[in-house]
Amino acid sequence: MAIRSRKPTSPGRRFQTSSDFSDVTKTTPEKTLLAPKSRTGGRNSYGRKTSRHRGGGHKQQYRIIDFKRVKDGVTAKVAAIEYDPNRTCRIALLHYSDGQKAYILAPRGLGVGDHVVSGQGSDIKPGNAMPLRFIPVGTTIHNVELRPGQGGKIGRSAGISVQLVAKDGDHATLRMPSTEMRRVLIDCRATVGEVGNSEHELIKIGKAGRNRWKGVKPQTRGVRNEPGRSPPGRWRRPHRRQHPSRYPGRANKGKPSQDLLIRRRRSGRGRR
Repeated sequence: MAIRSRKPTSPGRRFQTSSDFSDVTKTTPEKTLLAPKSRTGGRNSYGRKTSRHRGGGHKQQYRIIDFKRVKDGVTAKVAAIEYDPNRTCRIALLHYSDGQKAYILAPRGLGVGDHVVSGQGSDIKPGNAMPLRFIPVGTTIHNVELRPGQGGKIGRSAGISVQLVAKDGDHATLRMPSTEMRRVLIDCRATVGEVGNSEHELIKIGKAGRNRWKGVKPQTRGVRNEPGRSPPGRWRRPHRRQHPSRYPGRANKGKPSQDLLIRRRRSGRGRR
């Protein structure tokens, strides 16, 4: 995949870039693997806005992705590489030898005509999935489960990869892209390889309207709002020395998965 630049026919187009979609081989999705996707506009079941800056956007259909990869021992052929509007990476359409079809996240290096398989005894090559106990230490993986049978939760966006650094008893140690070190059960499944479309991070939006197509509305800094609209709002000009109130919300009490952290990710400017 390459990044395509636009001709500067307007200020919004001058620095705008986009994907050339050269890796996409099929433009229409598989109808049997589609599901409706409704939009909330950031509202809950009471009609109250719970997520700000959402609304509008282009209509989308959800592609049903096989994150579990539990069809062991059945070889599948990659029929096409498709675009998915719901995620940053590409998806691969698989045709299994028994006639079933499925979508998976397309790893880097996987092309049309390649064969993938899941389960114990599979080769260590991009697209094959198996439990962590059968993956050699040092392998680059993605789409990793947090609990066995739950489906992949870690490492699913474009260009992301997780490294298997150690195995100890019933747990395996993973190094995340954020430098975080985490332990997961050794029976959790993962897919070999790095997620494709790594150049997605180089795309420049170029104009606000392009975000509106995605359903993202403009954000206003709280200090520029009137007091009734936002806790940090002020009647007078904004003053950086004033201490703004925090937005109301529930305190973060942690998650059970935090107990398996070995090293937290680096956070903050200049902190290690």
